[in-house]
Amino acid sequence: MSERVAAIDIVCNLFTPEVVRSRPGWTQTFLGGKVHTEDRTLGGLTLDQHVERLDEAGVERALLIAPKMGRVGLPESWQMDPRHVADAVQARPDRFSGLIGLDPYAGMRGVRELEKWVREYGFVGAHLYPHWFELPPDDARYYPLYAKCAELGVPIQMQVGHCLRYSDEHPLPSVGRPILLDTIACHFPELKILGIHIGWPWTEEMIAVAYKHPNVYIGVDAYAPRHWDPKLVHYANTFGQDKVLFGTDFPVIPHQRARTEIAELGLRPGSERKLLRDNALRVYDLP
Repeated sequence: MSERVAAIDIVCNLFTPEVVRSRPGWTQTFLGGKVHTEDRTLGGLTLDQHVERLDEAGVERALLIAPKMGRVGLPESWQMDPRHVADAVQARPDRFSGLIGLDPYAGMRGVRELEKWVREYGFVGAHLYPHWFELPPDDARYYPLYAKCAELGVPIQMQVGHCLRYSDEHPLPSVGRPILLDTIACHFPELKILGIHIGWPWTEEMIAVAYKHPNVYIGVDAYAPRHWDPKLVHYANTFGQDKVLFGTDFPVIPHQRARTEIAELGLRPGSERKLLRDNALRVYDLP
């Protein structure tokens, strides 16, 4: 593992026992079965244990998401109470920053909530799962939220690519083709947009959109680095070195594994530093 760079993880789940208890039961089955999350993690980690994991992997800061996964009241949906993230940030502001999840069905209430968590609680950006709402990211329902993010000057990250089968009872369609970010970037040139989860299996499409637009970036979370598309590795190492940001979607990818496998990619030192740290500092305006 490279020890030269203190990394910043732009996509990380807070996984304390309290949060684990609030999650739907299917998430444990999904993480333990489909994702193969370690047993020692599935039960939850204290905040100190979270920090220990970051220390072991040389991760200086993690951006914690407060996800909204589906409309309130629908089967298998879950919207995390953002106060869990706010409490973690307040306890360790040197190690954590917050990202507020978005619900396109919340209307202006959702816009006001976004502004509250950014202005009053210091959250540094927004997070969106389009597939959980079965709405493609260029749907008009999202536009008030995009406008507010642009007004606040905070980035929005959203999962693009396909979504997995989280449960047999309610499989979700994959609505987030990366090319849809092209339209959003044209309509909101001031909005910093991150397509997270590398856009797989349309990773080259994600690269094309990031190459076209100065305000579009790629988050490389949720997929182990040793399995990244070679075109993505080349992009991060060369002409796209300013456009790719490190993430794990922990506990999907353990921090230690991510750092080890990135070190094995053979990136140029400058490109590796931008991927792991410098691009996040710039895009999220972090200290």
